Parts: sequence; structure tokens; C-alpha cells
Amino acid sequence: MTHSRLPRLRAALTVAATGALAGLLAAAVALGIAQLVAAAGGPSGEPVIAVGGAAIDLTPVPVKDFAIQHFGSNDKTVLIAGILVVLAILAMASGIAARRSRGLGLAGLAVLGALAVAAALTRPKAGPADAIPAVVGVIAGALVLLLLVRAAAPAAAPAGAPSLLTEPSAAQPPPSPGGSQPRPGMSPAARPLTRRRFLVTAAAAAGVAAAGVAAAGAAAGQVLLRRFSVAASRARTVLPAARVTGPAAPRGAQLAVPGITPFTTTDGSFYRVDTALSLPQVPPEQWRLRVHGMVERELDITFADLLKRPLTEADITLACVSNPVGGPYVGNARWLGASLAALLREARVRRGADQILSTSADGWTCGTPIETVLDGRNALLAVGMNGEPLPVAHGFPARMVVPGLFGYVSATKWVVDLEITTFSAQHAYWVQRGYSAQAPIKTGSRIDVPKPLAQVKAGQVTVAGVAWAPHRGIGAVQVRDGSGPWHQARLAAVPGIDTWRQWAWSWDATPGLHQLQVRAVDGTGAVQPSQRVPVVPNGATGWDTIAVTVT
Repeated sequence: MTHSRLPRLRAALTVAATGALAGLLAAAVALGIAQLVAAAGGPSGEPVIAVGGAAIDLTPVPVKDFAIQHFGSNDKTVLIAGILVVLAILAMASGIAARRSRGLGLAGLAVLGALAVAAALTRPKAGPADAIPAVVGVIAGALVLLLLVRAAAPAAAPAGAPSLLTEPSAAQPPPSPGGSQPRPGMSPAARPLTRRRFLVTAAAAAGVAAAGVAAAGAAAGQVLLRRFSVAASRARTVLPAARVTGPAAPRGAQLAVPGITPFTTTDGSFYRVDTALSLPQVPPEQWRLRVHGMVERELDITFADLLKRPLTEADITLACVSNPVGGPYVGNARWLGASLAALLREARVRRGADQILSTSADGWTCGTPIETVLDGRNALLAVGMNGEPLPVAHGFPARMVVPGLFGYVSATKWVVDLEITTFSAQHAYWVQRGYSAQAPIKTGSRIDVPKPLAQVKAGQVTVAGVAWAPHRGIGAVQVRDGSGPWHQARLAAVPGIDTWRQWAWSWDATPGLHQLQVRAVDGTGAVQPSQRVPVVPNGATGWDTIAVTVT
């Protein structure tokens, strides 16, 4: 590269760097102000949450399953981080464009704002007010971008003088080695003042962005948190005693095997898979459940009404359709709730109806077969989990729990609406995305001990885990080493057919590399299938297999 081209390259890099910084700061201000405005009106208008929700809705099913299986409960954090990274890149591009053409830079910022507005307005139950945070934020960001671009431009200088915006002429001599001598025709103070003005403006913009985000966080964490958080309401909620109490877990339900999954899953350990980026905050005093559609009598039930109904307590295992073979998205808890079947009988379902289309407070929908709810199983409108009010993450103040069905067709959290309809007339959220409308939980089993790729000593080794086939029960569990014969595992006691079951097998381990497999037999005598199929459209199948080294 010739010496004469170096000033041009420096100038171009300076333009790009200052433009990128201007765009990034403008976007930060826009986001901070938008979050602050959204905090004043409720979480539904938060641009990042709105864009994230739209992204979840538009994400192809294979990508969604990949995210759940690889990131687990952190999938939403990864999504938000990805959105912010993309926003930063696009903002920097807009800033660089603004250094060449202010109109082009502002247009880029406007496109980002339009996407945020569109995402906010397409959210379930959205209204025109939900677009306000994004609009106000973009206006603030545009003003900051203009200020920064103007600050990056040179102060008044003779015509032809180089600046941060224009490239130097090849005919102009390079600066002196010390960099202290101005070029011919340039005011000696022009460049230092220009840089100082840009840095001061940039620092002010960064302060505004930080203040906006901090103010939004403080508001949400204090005054507005009291307005939108239901944590205090949950703490004050007192659940009545169950009219029908569940049997105590029998002696022997929990095997004395270190590392085995506990029979009862704690609230904090229970899996969470849903589409909610921001947990719905539904105060119990404002909660209402509407039962309508193909019924003779519409019902409108308050939370107080729900607690007055006869409540049933039952141990029920839930499983997510996204659970891979041997995966973690299955859990067992003691639930407390009112009978869904009694609710349907009270509403008097019309002939021909075959689906309960339930809707969450965040607009998510789920389709449950009516005949399943009415067949005598403990299908509940649950209000309690493990002796406490439902955790907010698991549906407070009320959710559905139906034994034997995958969660996406039975377990609506934050439920607020039950429409009695038909499967042909209405398609629920995941059915619209290629999943089956009918989805009983498939028989599954998992090896908890030893862990995959573990090293164990030769001799007697306990192999243990859990197996599940809710509402059919587990009749047997079989384990084998490699392609050897199947061995019957010892089964733990269970209170009924709606829970998973612990199992254990004593293995005479010999040195070498071994492959352990497990399969279950449900209460009807059907053997867990060996063929591996993916989770789409109605759940994975296959035998959990792990490799173990014996020394």
C-alpha cells in the first residue's frame, strides 16, 4: 500500500468506526427509552419481548426442537441474546450509512422500529397502545443518531479541509510524525474540537441509554413491579383442603439409590417448556375462566369461585412432547385442583363437540380431547403443586393437568378460556405447526445411574432410573448389557397408574466398555418400541442407551 493511500484508509476507518458507534448508541437509547415507556404501560409492549414472541411463533419446528434439546430452559435467554446481537449489527450498519447519508441511516433505524411495531401489534390481545414504546424509542434513537452524526462532522473549516466525514485528497501532504501539525488549509483546532465534540455527545448518549435501561429496571423492580407482579398475591393465597385427598406415597416409592431421580419433582426442578418470554402475571383477584362454545350453559368462573369447588389431590406425571429419548422434560408432582369433567358437565357439552380449546393468558392455545377428560381420570383445573399455590412459572393462578397426554394437548398454564369446539373447526398452536392433534404420552424409560460415559469399578453395580406411561402405568422394566439377554429390574411402589416409577437392577459388571439399554412395559403389556423416531409429530420413541467403562 502506498504512503499516499494511508490517510484515505484512516479516514474511511474513522468514518466506519464513528458511524458504527453512533448507530449502536442510537439503538441503545431507543431500546432504553422504549423499555422505560413499556414499563409504564405493562410488559406487553416491551419491544424485545414482542420481537422475541414473534420470533418464537415464526421459528420452524426443527429449529425449536433443536433449541429445547440443546439449551433446555435457557432457550429463551439464547433467543433474547441473539435478538440483541442482530439489533446491534443492524444498528451499526445504519450508523455507518448515516455518515454518508443521514436519510439512509434514519431509514435503517425506521425499519428496525417498524419491525418492533409490527411484532408488538401481532401479539395476542395486542392493542394500538402496545406500539407506543417502539415508536417513542425510535424517535429518541433518531434524534441521537442525528446529533452524533452532526458531532462527527467537522467544525467550520475552510473549503476542502479534510474531516472525519470526508477523505483527504491524495495531493494533501501527510501529517507530521508527531501528529501535532495541522494540514494546509485546515484550522489547527478543527479536528481536535470535532473529535472532542463527538466523544462528548457519544458519552451523553451512552448515559441516556444507561439511564433509560436502569430507570426501566428500577421501575419494574419497585413501583411497577407491585403493579404487574403476582408474587405477593401468590404469597397471600391460601388453598383450601382437598375434598378428595390423594393417597400418600407408599413406602418404597423412593428407592435408596444415590443419583436416582426423586419420586416427587420439586417446583424448582420441574421442567418448563413454553412459548412465554415474559411470564404472564395474572392476579388471582382478576382471574376469570370463561367456558363457552358448544355448550348449553356458558360459565364465567372467578378464582374465588374455583376455590369453593370440591378440590382433588393427585400425583400425576407430566411430559413434554419435545422430550428426546432419555431426556429431562418429564416430572412428577402432587397437584390440587377442581374436576374438569365436573366443569364440562355443568356447562352441558353439546352433541358433536370433541375438543376443549384452552387459551393461556398470553394467547397460547391447546386442544384437549373431551372424551379423555370425561373418561374418569383425574383431569384437573389445578391451583396447587406440591402443597403450595402454583408457582408463577408453572401457571399461577390456574392451569390444566390431564394425566396421560403430552403437555401441548393438555397442560395449559395461566388458563383463562375454555372453548368447547371440534378438532376440525379449530387448530391449536402446535397443531398449526405440524404436530398431531391427538398425543397420548408414549411409554418411556431413562437410566439415571450410572451417568453416560461414567467409569465404574468391576463387580456389583446398581443401574437405576425411572419409567413412565401415565394413565397406563408401568408393569415391568427390563435392562440389558449390550446385545445380551434382558433382565427384569426391581420396581418401586407407586400410588397409582398416573405417575412414573423408579426401577433398579444389580449388574455384575466386568472390565471393559459396555453399552446399557433400558425398556419399559406399560400396564397394558405393550413393550416400549425400539425404533427411534423424532419428537415431531407426536413424541420420540426408542430405548435409552448409555456407554459405561468398567475398570
